[in-house]
Amino acid sequence: MPQQFSQHGSDLYIPDSQSNPLPRTTHLGVGAHQDDLEFMAMHGILECYEKGDQWFGGVTCTNGAGSARTGEFANVTDAAMQAIRAEEQREASRVGQFSFMAQLHLPSSSIKDPSNNDTENDLVKILTEAQPEVVYTHNLADKHSTHIAVASSLIKAIRRLPKSIRPKQLIGCEVWRDLDWMPDSKKIVMDLSSRPDLATKLNGLFVSQISGGKRYDLAVEGRRRANATFFDSHSVDESHSVAFGIDLTPLIEDDTLSPEAYILSFIAEFEQDVHNQVSTFF
Repeated sequence: MPQQFSQHGSDLYIPDSQSNPLPRTTHLGVGAHQDDLEFMAMHGILECYEKGDQWFGGVTCTNGAGSARTGEFANVTDAAMQAIRAEEQREASRVGQFSFMAQLHLPSSSIKDPSNNDTENDLVKILTEAQPEVVYTHNLADKHSTHIAVASSLIKAIRRLPKSIRPKQLIGCEVWRDLDWMPDSKKIVMDLSSRPDLATKLNGLFVSQISGGKRYDLAVEGRRRANATFFDSHSVDESHSVAFGIDLTPLIEDDTLSPEAYILSFIAEFEQDVHNQVSTFF
């Protein structure tokens, strides 16, 4: 088990106090900020919840500084906010029955610095020990630069592993941009309907962000419900909560494949679809 990450203040928390939790991990979420995992990787949490043979592990890369805050958190210092957000994330790992919760405590500035390999090195340690089958992270069309930097570091970290121990699937998820624009045939459709109370409880745990002026809990639930209803115009809803993902697995199977070219190919397909639809009628 990794005993030390790059940053002083990093934290490896095991909700059930199991002595060696990383190797049991089958599903792993790697997010930028506290609350990203619950908002984007709920599918993995649900897949493992109350399962003895499947475990969800979480990694949050940033230290939680610099978040928007008003109301009761308006005058909270960055240092205090970091501690509050870290404890909120640990509580979410307890409620969600995570295998482990690693908080790497990295400043966003260092994660976005292409010359700084701390994020990548920390992720290599975790991935080597855990060897998860499925990994969830930010999609490469997200509009938050820290999210893109985390996904980039994760892909680079996985590419450093021997192919024999790499994840079998890498899924890019919705946070600061949805994936409704993708061709339906290319979407990974993740049904989140099985435990609505658990999803609501996890979304609501991040009080420092919700009370701080951003109702992420309502926004995430709204997106999931919209995905479920608007996915198919010609049939009744089969679920009431859906998240979309993009399959990033080719990027960890072929190390020569350009991540930029790969994500742009989906955007080009979207452009072509719009062109075909509009040109039919003009």
